[in-house]
Amino acid sequence: MTQLSEQHIKDLLAGINDPNSDSDIISLGWLRGIGLDGPRVSVDLRAGYPIEGIRESLAASVASHLESDPAIEKASVSLDWKVLPHAVQGDLTPQDQIKNIIAVASGKGGVGKSATAVNLALALRADGARVGVLDADIYGPSMPRMLGVSGNPQTDGNRIVPQRAHGLQVMSIGFMVEEDTPMIWRGPMVTSALQQLLTETNWQGLDYLVVDLPPGTGDIQLTLAQKVPVAGSVIVTTPQDIALLDARKAVQMFRKVEMSVLGIVENMSTHICSNCGHEESIFGSGGGNRMSEEYGVPLLGQLPLAMKIRSDLDQGMPTVVSEPESEITLRYREVARKTAARLAMTPRNLSLNMPQINVLNT
Repeated sequence: MTQLSEQHIKDLLAGINDPNSDSDIISLGWLRGIGLDGPRVSVDLRAGYPIEGIRESLAASVASHLESDPAIEKASVSLDWKVLPHAVQGDLTPQDQIKNIIAVASGKGGVGKSATAVNLALALRADGARVGVLDADIYGPSMPRMLGVSGNPQTDGNRIVPQRAHGLQVMSIGFMVEEDTPMIWRGPMVTSALQQLLTETNWQGLDYLVVDLPPGTGDIQLTLAQKVPVAGSVIVTTPQDIALLDARKAVQMFRKVEMSVLGIVENMSTHICSNCGHEESIFGSGGGNRMSEEYGVPLLGQLPLAMKIRSDLDQGMPTVVSEPESEITLRYREVARKTAARLAMTPRNLSLNMPQINVLNT
């Protein structure tokens, strides 16, 4: 019989892959401790992203894998998670009260970027994270309608108090103007508004701030790259060749400004008939996979074109909230976990752990 040792347990754990990152849990740094008591083993693990929805099943899977070894009679697995701040572009530092900013972008409009951003944020929230949403689409703010919240935000001293919706902290220029009022602003005013919405909002202890960008690669995107500490970006596209052409430009732009691209979401991948449930690829197929292989960027998931998604957003009750057990919601939650898992694999930002040093002249 194999003599149990910590190294033997580590070797067994190295054979277990995290389903959301396809890397083994040892190389991901999940292991915190091992306890040995004869043929009984206890393992303490910590994931780097929120896993409330799958924590029990993951722990059971790890225990089952360990107990498949003849030398192990019983395996007890403790599994929790903690979101840490990750490195941002250039010499920027993370903003106070926000561990990680995730930018959701698209090369062109009409691909469902905002719908993806809001459901992504809610899916992260459903797994236990503290999440905020910043509507950076100044010309066409949609978060107030999609989240069913309105009214002028309150102030706390010199800071703006974010609105609350479905457990999210939310800020949008749409809270400050009438819904049918056009924003007839030039580029500098738009970029200034974005910075104010980000820095003057009193965000409270966020693990993730999901920023819904306007489509394209213009002023807002450049301002984000130069002045906003972004930990990672997600590119939304459809399988259609024209959308993929513009999505490639978005990937290239983020890479040029040294902003991490966490992956691609292929939206409207298939159409689901509201009458019979038949699913078909009306915009083509395989585009997201081809782009993923071409640029070496993970395909985080494929989401359907379904009437339910549109109607839920029109009512201010996104599908992740209105139907938490639906197939569509499960797809959004899988995309969210893969996004968070990919971010957890990027380098840590250690600047927040450094104590402030004051030098006094004597």
